[in-house]
Amino acid sequence: MGEKGPSLSLTSFLLGAAMAVACIFFYMSAYPKGERWSQLSSWSDGADIQSLKVMNEEQLALAKENKAQQELSVLLKKAAMDDNTVIITSLNEPWARPGSLLDLFLESFREGEQISHLLNHLVIVAMDPKAYQRCKEVHFYCYFLETKGVNYTTEKFFMTKDYLEMMWGRNGFQLSILELGYNFLFTDVDIVWFRNPLRHIAITSHIAISSDFFIGDEDDLSNFPNGGFLYARSCNKTIQFYRNWHNARDEFPGMHEQNVFNQIKKNYTEKMGVKLQFLDTAYCGGFCQLSNDFNKICTLHANCCVGLGSKIVDLRNVLESWKYYKSFSLEERKQKQFHWKVPGICIH
Repeated sequence: MGEKGPSLSLTSFLLGAAMAVACIFFYMSAYPKGERWSQLSSWSDGADIQSLKVMNEEQLALAKENKAQQELSVLLKKAAMDDNTVIITSLNEPWARPGSLLDLFLESFREGEQISHLLNHLVIVAMDPKAYQRCKEVHFYCYFLETKGVNYTTEKFFMTKDYLEMMWGRNGFQLSILELGYNFLFTDVDIVWFRNPLRHIAITSHIAISSDFFIGDEDDLSNFPNGGFLYARSCNKTIQFYRNWHNARDEFPGMHEQNVFNQIKKNYTEKMGVKLQFLDTAYCGGFCQLSNDFNKICTLHANCCVGLGSKIVDLRNVLESWKYYKSFSLEERKQKQFHWKVPGICIH
């Protein structure tokens, strides 16, 4: 009996262990994947299993982010000009619908003076699946920027929570483009293009930004910036400026990125040696400070205008005025006075 005791105990232990393993396998096959983890964690303290689950989720999120970055890098390489510059715009579903701002935006390139080729360098960033689908129907370089926690399928009204998230998400995306080594010219989709604005951006500028109100000197920091039309050159100074700009959101809660830019522009440009250029509204204008010089204007922004419907009506009239201007000969254009169709809903 003394010799059989240990053998019998070992046999019992092995049988018990085998039955436990069999039970676990049976359980794992009997329940859906999501329920297995929650039920198994109740069998023990669950700490190790939960840690593994969190690690797996983090790894999956990181892998997804890396894949998105790779896709973006490939797309930017295809769209880039010889100097690694890309034109970027972003939109959500209401702005992408047929007859909405996207159609007017693309039409302006075709109606402009020798700028239709710039569409080959345009990347449209869609903020929701419907906008992405619509983009693919009308353009060849489309990128879906997935953002958690915000529904972009409805119009975002100025200064609402979702509007702020959209603006700061755009700011972070612009930073990622710079970090990938590309210069960009960002343009809101409520801007119509007539001529190439890159001719008016100095090669020494790290950042060139449009103005709601231009006071006559492109170097004067008292100008009123508008981030809806913005050029940035990829280099260490610009990238660091952008990182500080993005992080400054915490210092100015409740502000959108344009107002924060206005708060930090003097201190950050001086500290980092960033050359900032404000674009003359005679060339890159808007409804806030309207230029009627049709022979100079490159882009026109529906700024100082709230509401999607208002922007569509006024920009459609702007395009009609431009087509009327184009119907005259070059000599007649120099001699004749032209004006935008006013009053509109926002344009005056």
